[in-house]
Amino acid sequence: MSADAMTTSTQPVLSLRGASLSFGGRQLWQNLNLDVQPGEFLAVLGPNGTGKTSLLKTILGQQQLTSGSIEFLGRPVGRGSRRIGYIPQQKMLEQGTPLRARDLVAFGLNGHRWGLPFTSKAERARVDEVLESVGATQYAQMPVSQLSGGEQQRVRVGQSIAGHPELLLCDEPLLSLDLHHQRQVSELVDAQRKALGTAVVFVTHDVNPILGMVDRVLYLAGGRFQVGTPDEVLRSEVLSYMYDTPVEVIRSRGRIVVLGAPEGYGAHDHLEHAAGVRE
Repeated sequence: MSADAMTTSTQPVLSLRGASLSFGGRQLWQNLNLDVQPGEFLAVLGPNGTGKTSLLKTILGQQQLTSGSIEFLGRPVGRGSRRIGYIPQQKMLEQGTPLRARDLVAFGLNGHRWGLPFTSKAERARVDEVLESVGATQYAQMPVSQLSGGEQQRVRVGQSIAGHPELLLCDEPLLSLDLHHQRQVSELVDAQRKALGTAVVFVTHDVNPILGMVDRVLYLAGGRFQVGTPDEVLRSEVLSYMYDTPVEVIRSRGRIVVLGAPEGYGAHDHLEHAAGVRE
């Protein structure tokens, strides 16, 4: 975590108290108490259907908690906060979409305004700065639909950080990317965190690309949760408790392999590849 970020503010960026969420009569998680500090990198892990993306939706004010409270910068969350950046799952745009890379980044500055978009001189300079910071200057004028998956995610990172957010939400941003682009996108997010003290909540199925950046893990499974450092959470006894069945964590060649995924969770692939150790 950025030392500078931690010394400039003691107020949590994000705070959940007694937070519970149900869906279709099923309890996803309950009584979650969590503070995310400025500059902290929190990875959210767990199999499908455990409420990882739903957690992001509650932070964005798009979904209500079943019970408990959630605050952003000391106030109840609301929809459309410009102080929260968001990187969605990788989704290729349709061919023929005329939106340029720099236009998409500019939406991070003026996308909240009504009417036709207008970009001031200062905003154009900021767009140029952001494009350079994410390594997208060379294709700034190209339609986003013509860019590769990795290039599109670079531009989406640029859009999410253009407004200097205090919290950056990442919803599986590495999905469908190759290892090279996973590393690049992860490093861009981490660079933003270090430069501005932005807190990061990063939902992922595979923690390996970001493991060296992560301060803490929030692991959701079986209606339960665990919070701690990767070494504290990604352990045999902890995951056995989470899944209510024996789970074995094996460390080999700088990685962790988790064996014993229970039937019916749809989590076997996740458990096989979701963990690693710091190099």
